[in-house]
Amino acid sequence: MLKKILSGVSAGVLISLGGAVYLAVENKIAAAVLFCVALLCICYKGYALFTGKVGYLPEDHTKENVSLVLLGLLGNLIGTVLCGYLIRFALPALGDTAETVCTAKLTQVFLGTLIRGFFCGVLMYLAVSIFRDKKTPIGILFCIPVFILSGFEHSIADMFYFAASGIVSLKACGFLWTVILGNALGGVLLPLLNFHELKKKEAAA
Repeated sequence: MLKKILSGVSAGVLISLGGAVYLAVENKIAAAVLFCVALLCICYKGYALFTGKVGYLPEDHTKENVSLVLLGLLGNLIGTVLCGYLIRFALPALGDTAETVCTAKLTQVFLGTLIRGFFCGVLMYLAVSIFRDKKTPIGILFCIPVFILSGFEHSIADMFYFAASGIVSLKACGFLWTVILGNALGGVLLPLLNFHELKKKEAAA
């Protein structure tokens, strides 16, 4: 259990580094590309990132994998919150930027936030599955900038942004849970749509 949580914390720290550079760089295209360092390192190190693991639940919903997803999410929260507060203390300008970003996020309606999280989940599944199945980072290098520049919502990155912003409220908590739900639904979409193909491959094997 501790190993899974610590793996999630590690992923949360790396997402926080990606979030920090996103807040620091004014050119949004460059910021979106540099954010890729977070998922690249997570995938190469094998850390437990919720948005990278949840898409595999349809094909592997054993107790072991479900616990990895949930405990990884807890670790992601711990890692991003700790880093968010550290960044806010050490780099107040980034905290101010995060506050502006998060204040705008809280104006979104529930369905809009859910949909933004949904499409991010689809792209995150693609990024990780292409890395895992094809042994190439190209999915990460394209899918991550696409979700960022499209304005989609990534729950773990948002945890960091809200911690760095200093905004703590029930509305912020509700926002994050909405994004988590959207990411989960988007992450399992493609695996569920192609579940019959997976079963055929397993039967053939």
